Amino acid sequence: QVQLVESGGGLVQPGGSLRLSCVASGIWFSINDMGWYRQAPGKQRELVAQITGGGSTNYADSVKGRFTISRTNAKNTMYLQMNSLKAEDTGVYYCNSQPAIQRWGPGTQVTVSS
Repeated sequence: QVQLVESGGGLVQPGGSLRLSCVASGIWFSINDMGWYRQAPGKQRELVAQITGGGSTNYADSVKGRFTISRTNAKNTMYLQMNSLKAEDTGVYYCNSQPAIQRWGPGTQVTVSS
């Protein structure tokens, strides 16, 4: 059974940084393309960053240059380093495969506010 568990969210001031982690189990992690998704209040969930099994990355225009996605296959773990955070980055962040075909985890709340 696939399990995805996100962590690392919190309350941060505009311009601050956070590092999110996602631990996956029950999935052949190393061969799966993975993604970080965000659901802002009142909006649909969107893909903000993705990484292939080989490490190639792609980002939504809204986070390009500020967020960095990475993975450690040996630990079945994926990361999202978020810098220069803005109020519009507020939301619940989830990890999943790309495309998102696995059961969603609980997500981790990120709130950017002064």
